[in-house]
Amino acid sequence: MTAPSAQELDELCFLSAQSMTSLKVSEHFKMVKLLGEGSYGKVMLALHRKKGTPMALKFFPRKSTSLTSFLREYNLSLSYCTHPSLTRAVGIFFSTPSYYVFAQQAGLYGDLYSVIVSEVGVDEERVQRVMAQLSGAVTHLHSLGFVHRDIKPENIFLCDSSCRWVKLGDFGLTRAIGYDVRAVWYESPFCTPEVEPVKKAEKEMERRIHDGTEEEVEDIWITVEPCIDSWALGVLIYCLLTGCFPWEESTHDDHGYCKYKKWFDREAEKEEMIRDDEWRAKEDTDSEMVMEKIHRDNPPPSQFEGLSPLVMTLLKELLHPEPKHRGNPDEILSYLGGPWLMETEKEEQRKAEEAEKEARKIREGGVVDEELLREGRGER
Repeated sequence: MTAPSAQELDELCFLSAQSMTSLKVSEHFKMVKLLGEGSYGKVMLALHRKKGTPMALKFFPRKSTSLTSFLREYNLSLSYCTHPSLTRAVGIFFSTPSYYVFAQQAGLYGDLYSVIVSEVGVDEERVQRVMAQLSGAVTHLHSLGFVHRDIKPENIFLCDSSCRWVKLGDFGLTRAIGYDVRAVWYESPFCTPEVEPVKKAEKEMERRIHDGTEEEVEDIWITVEPCIDSWALGVLIYCLLTGCFPWEESTHDDHGYCKYKKWFDREAEKEEMIRDDEWRAKEDTDSEMVMEKIHRDNPPPSQFEGLSPLVMTLLKELLHPEPKHRGNPDEILSYLGGPWLMETEKEEQRKAEEAEKEARKIREGGVVDEELLREGRGER
């Protein structure tokens, strides 16, 4: 799937380069407002002057953007983003003296970052709704042979205020599965732990520059795999539920990540012990009691306090330190419907207990009524 997808995209880029036109933006579009801005350029909400259609125009500065990278993102969005939760280009692309521009579907309600309350997050119902959509969108992208590589709240756009329809966008870093890229380290919880060696290489380069050594440090290359997106989805779930990040960066000198890694390793040992039936060492001990003891001996790290065992199991799948063992995005669907927060779990338990009490009253009342009926019929 990888080679055909990448080759087909290259062919589309070649063909579209032949039909690139130059336009004056103001003659064809009415600018409404700025939707976003970053190192890539800017996105403007615009109205097509003839059709009146609202759309987002994405502007890429020609000084810092190659025509190849512009056309790759445009054609990928136009031809491959057919899932309802992927932002799709609308078939308009052109150049100006200063920019390359293409039009895409507009998220009129901002991005996901704008609805996350700091240190609070988003209500659990919306979190699960968002993750259900993203699970399908990312799985679809992977099935076509591509990895997004830049999943974060700022790249998820809202089509309504309740997150009932969201779209993953910004495909500037998207590459074909199996494609080799130069590993880049950036200080972010979304950066996968497997690129930590790049951080060490950068420090070594700084040391050599300081010492006046001419020798350069060799680049580190990694292969693009779907597990990169799985890691980002795991971090995103945590961010949405808590309004925070689990760590600043996924390195062994980050206190938050170290706590998680130690907990994860102990969990892995526990699972190995269970698989090997070593928990039955004491024949007179009930297995459930042993499991409870193991859980008490290895509670989740403090930054995960408040998250339910259900979502912790999901996070273990997505945030596996070893990329080859990381879960797939579609596994998120198996965890929907149950409580992701301890508060929700306790509330569900309380409701279940109340329902049981009510059912018991009805059953007991039914018995009493039957006895009274028998007395009335003289059947004692």
